[in-house]
Amino acid sequence: MKYIFEVRIREGYQAEDYADAWVRASELIQQAPGARGTMLHRKIGDPHTLIAIASWDSKAARDAMEKDKDPRITEIIRSAAPFVEVIPLGEFEEPEWVVMPPSA
Repeated sequence: MKYIFEVRIREGYQAEDYADAWVRASELIQQAPGARGTMLHRKIGDPHTLIAIASWDSKAARDAMEKDKDPRITEIIRSAAPFVEVIPLGEFEEPEWVVMPPSA
């Protein structure tokens, strides 16, 4: 399962300001059962827009982490709030199929 959201960096800040908080929160979140990693991507041509992808074994695993979230995670997220707008894009199932180019 993938949890995907867009992050818009506010005027006067840089993506690196958010990335620091992202790494600190992710290190804690990844200790939760079912966490499978996170990625943060910068939009090409727009350094103030990022896409974040968190991978989980299941929606239930992510929901369990949210229910019993470590208060340090909440504090890190709160500390980043003044310089970003976070827009949830949704929760997505793992792909039912993957199309890859043929091997050469």
